Amino acid sequence: MRRCLLLVTLETKSEESSFLTVALAALGVPVDLCDTSLGAEGAVWDGAKKTARIETVAEDVADRLVTSDLRQVGAVVALGGGTGGDIALRIMARFPEGLQKLLISPMPFDPRPFLADTPITLVPSVVDIAGLNPTLRQVLGDAAAMIAGLCAAPEPHSEAVKTIGLTALSATGPAAENITAALRVQGHEVTTFHANGFGGAGFARFCARGVFSGVIDMTCHELTRMALAGDHVDMPDRFTAAGNTARVVLPGGLNFLGLGSMASLLPDHRTRPLFQHSGLFTHVKLTQDEMAQIAQRLADALNQGSRPARVLVPMGGFSHRDCPGGELEDPELRNTCLDVLTQNARRFCVKAIPHHINAPETAQAAVAALNVLLQE
Repeated sequence: MRRCLLLVTLETKSEESSFLTVALAALGVPVDLCDTSLGAEGAVWDGAKKTARIETVAEDVADRLVTSDLRQVGAVVALGGGTGGDIALRIMARFPEGLQKLLISPMPFDPRPFLADTPITLVPSVVDIAGLNPTLRQVLGDAAAMIAGLCAAPEPHSEAVKTIGLTALSATGPAAENITAALRVQGHEVTTFHANGFGGAGFARFCARGVFSGVIDMTCHELTRMALAGDHVDMPDRFTAAGNTARVVLPGGLNFLGLGSMASLLPDHRTRPLFQHSGLFTHVKLTQDEMAQIAQRLADALNQGSRPARVLVPMGGFSHRDCPGGELEDPELRNTCLDVLTQNARRFCVKAIPHHINAPETAQAAVAALNVLLQE
C-alpha cells in the first residue's frame, strides 16, 4: 500500500484532517501530513499581506515536496476552503505528471483555471470545512475509500508512445470523430483537447513536452476568447507551442464567440445572429472586422513556427451552425478568413477546400495533409 500525502492548514482544519487520517489508517493507508498553514495565529491580515504569504507558503512547501522521493506516494490529497484550497492548488501544479491529486473542498472559487493543465480530482464537500458534522463525515469517509483505492493501485509507469494531438468542440464534433477514426485505422492514437478556453492550456503544455508526433489543430475557437470575449485562462503559447511539430490547422469554431447564457449577453451581442447551444452557452457570430483581426492573429502565430504548417480552410462552413439555413451561416466571414490567412502566410501554406468542416471529405483532407508532413 502506497502512502497518502495530505496537505492541510492545521491552524484551521486540524479536527477534519485528524478524522480523514484515522479513516485512511483504518483502510491501511499510511499518511504523511504536511501543514500548509499561513502562521497567522488567528490574526486577520490585509489582502496584500495574506496574498504574499499564500504565495510564499505554497512555493516553500512545493520546493520541499517535489524534490523528495515520491515513488511511494499513491495520492496527494488536499483538504481546504478558499485559502487552503488556493495554497494546495498551487502546490499540486508543481507535482509531476501521473501522480494522482485530489482536492476536498466546498469549492468557494472557480477551479477551472487551476485544472486547465493540471489534472486534479475534485471532491466537493458541499458543506464548509468548519467542524465535523454528519455530512462532512460522510464526505471524508467516502474520500478515504477513493484514496485507498488509488494507493492500492500498482505504481503507474509512463509509456513513451507519441500520439496525434487534436482540438475539438461539439461545434466541430463530427470532424473530430472522422479524423480520429481515420488516424486509428493508420495505427495512430489520438489525444483530443476541448478548445473551450481551458483545454488549450493542456494542449499547449503537451506540445511543449514533445508528446505529439503530429497535430491537427482543427478547432482554433479559443483565439476568439483570448482576443475578443469569453472565458479563458492565460495561454500565450496556445498557437505557437506546436511550432516545431508536423501541424495541420483548420479554423474550426473561429466564426463565433463562445459566451454564457442568453441572460448574460451584452446588448451588442444580443443583436447579432446567435445560436443558443444550451442553457449555459450561446454562440454569437463574429463581425467582419473581428474575423479579420482574429485571422491576422492566427497568421502571426503560425508564422512563428520553426516548421511550416498546412492550413485548410473549409469554405462550406466553420462550425455546425455555419451551414445552409444555420443561425451562424456567413460565407463572407469565411472569405475574409481565407483572404487574410493567404495574404499573410510566411511559414505556412493555405488551401481552400469546398466542404463543411464536419464533412467526411474535410477529415480526409486533414489526415492526408498530416501524413505528408509526417513523411517529410
